[in-house]
Parts: sequence; structure tokens; C-alpha cells
Amino acid sequence: MILKTVRGKTPIYGPNCFFSETSVVIGDVVMGRDCSVWYHAVIRGDVHRIRFGDRVNIQDGAVIHATYERSPTTIGNRVSIGHNAIVHGCTIHDNVLIGMGSIVMDDCVVESNSIIAAGAVLTQGTHVPSGTIYGGVPAKKIKDISAELLEGEIERIADNYTIYAGWFTE
Repeated sequence: MILKTVRGKTPIYGPNCFFSETSVVIGDVVMGRDCSVWYHAVIRGDVHRIRFGDRVNIQDGAVIHATYERSPTTIGNRVSIGHNAIVHGCTIHDNVLIGMGSIVMDDCVVESNSIIAAGAVLTQGTHVPSGTIYGGVPAKKIKDISAELLEGEIERIADNYTIYAGWFTE
């Protein structure tokens, strides 16, 4: 892992976090406990703050960034950021799945218990209500989330990535 101090800010992370050898975490980043940052993922807190809750997984190739002096990035608890996703200057609440290859732009808010479908693009300022699935380009509401999706996808993926991280620390 590359852990780098920028502009006097050094990343801080809680106990039981996993960082792959090729992950990069820079600057004003604060992460909770049981988080994982996977291969070639980049978390760049050089231009604004980035804050994570507990049990957040940043999957392979994902990029987390912010906008200089305007839009920080805040990610809640039990959030999965899929492979090659971009999360930029936005707020993601608890129990959210950001699908593979999706893009969440500045000033978006994704409320709890929601899914952003793979490949979706949330344009600047989009507000995703709790309990919904958004997809497409630009992303629009597809449907309300079912209890099966909440448990079967959002919770399952967050739990699995905690397990996977344990394999690499044995």
C-alpha cells in the first residue's frame, strides 16, 4: 500500500482494515474499522477531506476523490464501492451498494439502503432517496428496493468483503 501525507494530512484508519499492496491512500482521509481497500484502488484526499464509516470496501480499480475546496466525499457504514467505480465529491449514506463501473459525481447524495446499478452515471447534484435503485446514463430511478435485494446484495456484499479481507491477513 502507498500511504502518503499531503499538505500536512496523513490518512487515519481504524482497527482491522485491509489494504492491498497496490492500493493508494493519500492525504486527508479518515476511515473507520473493518474497511478494505483492494488492488489498484485510489483514495485521494489531496484537495478535500474524505471520510468513511465502518465496514466500507473499496474494490479493485475504484477511485475516491473530491473537488478542491468545494465538495468533500463522505461515505457511511457498510458501503460497497464496486470494481472501477468513481465516487467524487459526494455523500453516500449507510448500507449502499455502488455498482461496478458506476460514476457518482459532485454534490450527489445517495441515501441509505440504496443501490446504484453497474455502469450508472449519477450526474452532479442527483439525490437518490432511501430504498431505491438507480441505473442508466444519466441515472434515473429504476424501482424501489426489495427486502431480498437489501439483504441479498447490499448486506451480503459488505459481509463478504469483510470475510475476504480476513483471508489476506491470515
